[in-house]
Amino acid sequence: MTRKELVAILIKKAGFEASKAAEFVDEVFGTVKEALERGEKIKIQGFGVFNTREKRARTGRNPKTGERIEISARRVVTFKPSGSLRKAMNRGSA
Repeated sequence: MTRKELVAILIKKAGFEASKAAEFVDEVFGTVKEALERGEKIKIQGFGVFNTREKRARTGRNPKTGERIEISARRVVTFKPSGSLRKAMNRGSA
């Protein structure tokens, strides 16, 4: 799903004007991005938790050439789905 598709859903289901729907989507994702940049945890009830985690520097390998390369330390975003989201995703698959 793209940003454009989210805006279209807000227009259709919530009756937003196109410009207001786009502004809303941008504001929500901008706020989430800023919170993650500050290292905050974002918990959305019934959906899941976004968090950041530090990854240490390590040595990797270029799979094409076999050459060893240094992979720098960095922060990554992680997502842990809620129990209700996991159940919804796995309904009907047994």
